[in-house]
Amino acid sequence: MTLTSTTASRPVLIVALLLVAGCSSIGKTVDPAKYESMSCTELNSALGSIARDISQTAITRGKVANTSVPNWLLGGSRVKTAVANRETARIDKLKRQQDAIVSVRARKCAKSTD
Repeated sequence: MTLTSTTASRPVLIVALLLVAGCSSIGKTVDPAKYESMSCTELNSALGSIARDISQTAITRGKVANTSVPNWLLGGSRVKTAVANRETARIDKLKRQQDAIVSVRARKCAKSTD
């Protein structure tokens, strides 16, 4: 007789999926100099895209941090911490990109008088 627990394997599956999803974003580097050649509309669009990515990454990090890892899963809490730390690092990278765009946008684009 085999005993299969779907509730215990759910957090493990979530953590595994987050690991795979997180690994797909590793290696992306962004050259801040490319923002200099963008128009104001493109800068605004890029800023919105980065803000959305920051929000999604923060949501993912929160889900990971709130995942209950069963005690019998050896190393589960270390994996959970590693994934949360990677998401935090990704948020920091996105915030640096956001700061670079804001800086270029402030310099290049005229302020609206509306």
